[in-house]
Amino acid sequence: MEAIAVQGLTYQYHSGSPQVLKGIDFSVQPGEIVVVAGLSGCGKSTLCHCISGIIRHNRDGVMAGNILVNGKNIEEINGASLAFEVGMVFQDPDTQLFSPTVEDEIAFAPENMCLPPERILERVSNALEVLGISDLRYANPYHLSGGEKHLVALAAVLALDPPVLILDEVMSQLDIVGKQRVGDALTRLRDSGKTIIAVEHDLQAIAFSDRLAVLDDGKIICFEPTSALLAEPSFLAAHGLIDVEYNGV
Repeated sequence: MEAIAVQGLTYQYHSGSPQVLKGIDFSVQPGEIVVVAGLSGCGKSTLCHCISGIIRHNRDGVMAGNILVNGKNIEEINGASLAFEVGMVFQDPDTQLFSPTVEDEIAFAPENMCLPPERILERVSNALEVLGISDLRYANPYHLSGGEKHLVALAAVLALDPPVLILDEVMSQLDIVGKQRVGDALTRLRDSGKTIIAVEHDLQAIAFSDRLAVLDDGKIICFEPTSALLAEPSFLAAHGLIDVEYNGV
């Protein structure tokens, strides 16, 4: 069974407006990292919001088609239950961080889901450990670096243990060290069986991913192994994903 199956997905901001997504079809296997790339405005974030259920449950618009997560149609899952199936981390971690300590931040969601205290403690510790940030447990999130904030936001999502993670440009504002740290964490999550869809502009930062989906004007025009596409600089340059003077990753 596919971890994610998107079937004939279309989306408009309102009835009669142009389609932002135009007949999207693809599937992602369990334990796979898929990166979505494309020029600004091509529909990348909208696709993430559709898969995570944000558009279906929290935003207006006209969405058609099916999105299955581990065989379950997200339209048939209520918002609270969907958090146990799909977790999303946004581009700006400050929009997701509001607690005085990292531990409190990670514990917030499972506490609100009324999990037993011992399970909450276990989930907090597991999330910290798998992301390699146990040393930040009692730190104030607002005093952390950009890369550390992204890892804390990711840990807060992991506390609900969703099998699928959606990341919307989490590396866009990070330096080389921050990108490496987040990339290492994503690799560990994949190795633990998590399925990850990540929007990203910096192709060097996602060379470890399994497949790369190129989105153009609301359509997927290419969905191939990342290593194969990174070996085709002329194709990437033609679609604005790298500079014309690009010399390889």
